[in-house]
Amino acid sequence: MTTTFKQHLIDPEICIRCNTCESICPVQAITHESRNYVVDAAKCNFCMDCISPCPTGSIDNWRLMPQTQPYTLAEQFGWDDLPAEKTPEQLAAMGVAEGVTVTADDAAPQAQTDAAPDPTGQAPFNPSAYNATLPPWSAAHAYTNLYGPRAAEAFVTATVVGNVRVTEVGTEYDTHHLMLDFGAMPFPVLEGQSIGIIPPGADAQGRPHHPRQYSIASPRNGERPGYNNISLTIKRVLQDHQGNAVRGVASNYLCDLKVGDTVQVTGPFGTSFLMPNHPRSHIVMICTGTGSAPMRAMTEWRRRLRKSGKFEGGKLMLFFGARTKEELPYFGPLQSLPKDFIDINFAFSRTPDQPRKYVQDLLRERAADLAPLLQDGNTHTYVCGLKSMEEGVVLALRDVARGAALNWDEIGARLKREGRLHLETY
Repeated sequence: MTTTFKQHLIDPEICIRCNTCESICPVQAITHESRNYVVDAAKCNFCMDCISPCPTGSIDNWRLMPQTQPYTLAEQFGWDDLPAEKTPEQLAAMGVAEGVTVTADDAAPQAQTDAAPDPTGQAPFNPSAYNATLPPWSAAHAYTNLYGPRAAEAFVTATVVGNVRVTEVGTEYDTHHLMLDFGAMPFPVLEGQSIGIIPPGADAQGRPHHPRQYSIASPRNGERPGYNNISLTIKRVLQDHQGNAVRGVASNYLCDLKVGDTVQVTGPFGTSFLMPNHPRSHIVMICTGTGSAPMRAMTEWRRRLRKSGKFEGGKLMLFFGARTKEELPYFGPLQSLPKDFIDINFAFSRTPDQPRKYVQDLLRERAADLAPLLQDGNTHTYVCGLKSMEEGVVLALRDVARGAALNWDEIGARLKREGRLHLETY
């Protein structure tokens, strides 16, 4: 007779496909395809690193299964919701002894937790090891999951009150600033949170589209101050990461919306990627493309506080990357911000007749200014953009520390422990 184990599974009904779990898993046990995120039972070592960062709780699900017969990846990819718990009779039919006791010592079947050996003899660099799952100590309380499958209401309806293109007309990089109003329906948000948008229609298998996650680009008191509204930064997706022609279901739907149209929204989500609120706190923002959305929200909230004269803010530094200035969202408005308010650094990787420059290059160039901030307990650093930037950015921060004769292992661990380095990549 076989033994059982608690198989780690992801609930596809409430998952918003934000990629947090896959990016943080230290043993690469989590993967995804076009429909679902899944956990490979042969790799999961039950470290629980993915549990607390999940914005919806979809990651915290378990099913008692025979060790020799876990749910396969193919089965998980085909789910619309989680299967029910196996009854004792079903487990017995699968070869499990009646009355078997599951202990904490039960292991994943054929657990494989060893990373491939590094030819240099060093362990592979893991930037996610420094990602804080706790918010800054002075962050405001975040409300989450007010609308969704597990809430009283599956979604809330918002009305489009604005849709403005924020990249230069004529370029391939079509990015929009979308404004949504919730009317009288409660939808409290903070800078750094995100929402889910449910596109209308169904996928190729005839199943309703799942929500797509988008970071909020407006501050807590609304895109229009004092109104129950938010804004999003949406890039029209016409190619996948391999350059193949695709038409993003949600991005094209959102970019084509007109004023007066309505959309179905879930959320809000996120309890850690939140800005500090204590006086003299410093914020270092590092982003590419639409990863600028939460940075815009934080910057605008600080700008409004500064204008009111009721808040003594610390330093703001922005490191913003794009292929060209024409493809950089909000390029014009950023140019008009006062220099004594925010220190802006642009990196362009495809400017004709110019060497390629990335945000990590800018970090190294500004090492003399960043090193003191890394040591300052009032400094909070946020990274948002494509997954491919994550390792380069954290390595650059390590180089900044080492260049100033600082111990990166100590600093990096402290940044994570104190909720002062947040990575949100996709």
